Amino acid sequence: MSRAVTLVLVDSAGAPLGALPPFDVPVPWWQEVGCVVEEARRRYGVEVSVLRLLAGDPPRAVGGAVTYLGQVSEPPATPLVPTDVELAADPLRAPYAEPGGPARSLAWATAELRRLGRPAETAAQQRTWNLSAIWRLDGSSGTAWLKQVPVFFRHEAAVLRWLGRAVPGRTSTLLADDGDGRMLLDHVPGEDRYAVGVDERLPMVADMHAVHLRSVPDVTELVAAGVPDLRGHALARWIRDWLAPYDTSSVGSLLAGLEARLDEVRGCGLPETLVHGDLHPGNVRASAERRVIIDWGDAFVGHPAFDVLRLAEGLDDASAVLVTEEWCARWRDSVPGCDPERAVELLRPVAALRMAAVYAMFLDGIEASERVYHAEDVDACLARAVEAERRPALEPSAGLAS
Repeated sequence: MSRAVTLVLVDSAGAPLGALPPFDVPVPWWQEVGCVVEEARRRYGVEVSVLRLLAGDPPRAVGGAVTYLGQVSEPPATPLVPTDVELAADPLRAPYAEPGGPARSLAWATAELRRLGRPAETAAQQRTWNLSAIWRLDGSSGTAWLKQVPVFFRHEAAVLRWLGRAVPGRTSTLLADDGDGRMLLDHVPGEDRYAVGVDERLPMVADMHAVHLRSVPDVTELVAAGVPDLRGHALARWIRDWLAPYDTSSVGSLLAGLEARLDEVRGCGLPETLVHGDLHPGNVRASAERRVIIDWGDAFVGHPAFDVLRLAEGLDDASAVLVTEEWCARWRDSVPGCDPERAVELLRPVAALRMAAVYAMFLDGIEASERVYHAEDVDACLARAVEAERRPALEPSAGLAS
C-alpha cells in the first residue's frame, strides 16, 4: 500500500505558494514524512519541511490520498499548481506545525548538541503528526534525535530523567530538554519490535517489572514532576471527565461501578507504580546487545497491570496467558500475599476504558485536520471494554513461563 501525496507549499512567512504535482511514496503511514521529504527532493529538487496534515482519505490514516502543508525557504523551479486551502491559525496547532516551527526547534537542538560537544552536520525530518515531530541529527560524534511533543505529553522528559537516574539503561538517554516539549535523545541501535511473539515479550515483562518495582518509593516525586496521577478513584474521575461528551451507554454499568471495582483492585495488594501506558512491543527497541523501552509520553502513576494488559494484546489466548502469568509470578515473588491474577481480570475492561479516554484527550487537544488519526479510536475502545467485561477469564496455562 502506498500514499498519493499532494504537498502544498508556503514560504517562511506562511504565505501560500501553490502545490507540487502529486507523487507517490511507498510508506503508507501518514505520520511518516521522511519519504515525502526525500521524494520531493528527488523529483523536484526542493528542500521542504513538512508542517502538518491538511487532508486525507478517511477513515484510517494509512495509504490513499493525503495532502500536507510544507515550508520552503524559496519557491522551487518546478511550476506549482494553484491551490485553495484553509490556512487560518488554530489555537490547538502544535508549535512544530507552524511556519518557522521546525527551524526554531532545529536551532535549539543543534545549539544543545554543540554545547554537549557533539555538533550535528545533517538533520533529516522523520515524522510529524499530532503526537510528535521527530528529526534525526547526525554528526561525527554520532546520532541524536530531536523529539517534540504536544502539551499533554510534556511530562515525558521528567519520566526520562527519572528513568536515567533510577534505572539506567532501561530507556534512551535524555541529552537535553527545554521544558516545553522539545527533547534531545541519544541514538539507540536496533529495531522496534512490532508484532513479535511471546518469546520476545516475556523478557519485556521482566524489564518493565524492574521499572515498576523501583518506582514504588518515588511515585510522589514523579507526580510532583508532572506525571499524571491516576491512582485509585482519580482514574475513575479522569475517565468519566474525558468520556463525558461521548455516548457511553454501552459501558454505563462499567462506568457506574468504577470506584467499587478499583477498590477491589486495591484489595489485591499490589502497589501503585510508574506505568508506561502504551507498552506494546513496538515501543521496545532491541539489538543483539541491548533492549530498551521507549516512548514514555503516555506514562502515568497508577496500577502496573495496565502495562501487562497492553503487552499481551495481539497474541492468541494461550500466548497472552503466558505473558500475564509471567507478570503475575514476578509480582507474587516481589509482594508475597498479593493477588495479581485478580487485579488483571478486574482491570481488563478498565484498560479499554482508559484507552478510550486517552483518545478522547487527544481529540480534544488537536486541530480539526489531524483528528482523522484518532476519529474511530474512542468508539473502538468502548466496544473493546464491553467485550472485555463480558469475556470470561482466560484459562491458566499448564505451567508458568520461565
